[in-house]
Amino acid sequence: MSERVTVTIEQGVADVRLNRPDKLNALDMAMFEGLVGAGRELARNRSVRAVVLSGEGRGFCAGLDFASFMSMAGGGTSETRSASLLDRDEGVAANYAQQAAYVWMSLPVPVIAAVHGVAFGGGLQIALGADIRFVAPDAQLSVMEIKWGLIPDMTGTQTLRHLVRLDVAKELSFTGRIVSGEEAERIGLATHVAAHPREAALALAREIAGKSPHAIRAGKQLLNEAYRSTLEGGLRLEEKLQLSLIGSPNQMEAVQANLQKRPPQFEDPE
Repeated sequence: MSERVTVTIEQGVADVRLNRPDKLNALDMAMFEGLVGAGRELARNRSVRAVVLSGEGRGFCAGLDFASFMSMAGGGTSETRSASLLDRDEGVAANYAQQAAYVWMSLPVPVIAAVHGVAFGGGLQIALGADIRFVAPDAQLSVMEIKWGLIPDMTGTQTLRHLVRLDVAKELSFTGRIVSGEEAERIGLATHVAAHPREAALALAREIAGKSPHAIRAGKQLLNEAYRSTLEGGLRLEEKLQLSLIGSPNQMEAVQANLQKRPPQFEDPE
């Protein structure tokens, strides 16, 4: 079996690729394990400053590989597999299946998804776990769980409600209709439409990697927590994080680099 998820890191940018092109990167147990493992490993790597998440072959991810899970059920292992997908680590709200998307949401550095071909069901939910999404104009996106009599259960309900209007989220969830990349941008599922989404995502990731990593991490933390915080809590966190940055080595380097009109040389977070 080939490695389900590949990771290469260059100049602070992690290039993460779902690698099951013969199955449109559909989610079998090995893919779940590859995604969660890659995300957790990158979270521990202090040299990583941005992540690009994309799929090999003709699409981003076709969603759950039902044939794979049905064959496991036929082998008498469905109960064990189901239990493992529903397992939760202590202190983590998301179960193992949800971690395939949540691990990118919780990563301390920005994650940019590059979507081409299809992003159906669980594949779309993984893309929605990214901070920013570039999509090809002819990409096909769908909250497809209703087709199988199910609901989105890999963090999709938590991300959709912050990206699109509630009525739009309901319509997409109730119908499972396929949305083009261009429509996805109009309704809020996508950040940008790009003819070559992976190249555009990598270019943005390199730009982000050139900024102060402490400020980028603080910015992601602040914005992620702001929407679920009270006004007072959000303002206090804003103040706390800003005070931690002012006068720090990387903040001072940003100032000096700007004044001296040279590229900054930032230190990795400890």
